[in-house]
Amino acid sequence: MYAIVEIAGQQFKVEHGKKIFVHRLEFEEGKEVEFDKVLLIEDEGKITIGEPTIQGAVIGGKILDNKVRGDKVIVFKKKRKKGYRVKNGHRQNFTQVEIISINGVNSPRREAPKKAEAKVTDVTVAEETTKEKKAAKKPATKKAETSVKKTASKKVAEKKPAEKKPAAKKTKGKE
Repeated sequence: MYAIVEIAGQQFKVEHGKKIFVHRLEFEEGKEVEFDKVLLIEDEGKITIGEPTIQGAVIGGKILDNKVRGDKVIVFKKKRKKGYRVKNGHRQNFTQVEIISINGVNSPRREAPKKAEAKVTDVTVAEETTKEKKAAKKPATKKAETSVKKTASKKVAEKKPAEKKPAAKKTKGKE
């Protein structure tokens, strides 16, 4: 289950338990918040799209950290031949939010039940199947290795040392 939600003017794809960094929110650390501008919700293949938002849909989150700073961005302006140069730096403040519920569902993705594995009671049958698997793997690897060796030896055989020619003498003066 995932959702597309608008937080602080930007859209984020959120899932249960996912941690996201959003532009600075004015909430205390540890406080739970709700985001109601939900644009899309996908639940087990069923997609609900809002026009522009889904009525009654809410994303629950918890503020983990309010003092996160982003990477420095350099803003450099220049006008050539005029001697105008301005260099500024900027670091954006972020808030880290953990998604704890999507549309009231606060459980992680539901897992499909695991199929019960068939137990082998006869040991000889299990040993035969493992021997067959090993036998099937060995020839394939040997063939691959030998073909690589043959192609490598052909390439080596094709390359012959170049014969050295005597260098031409350069003469100085007028001819």
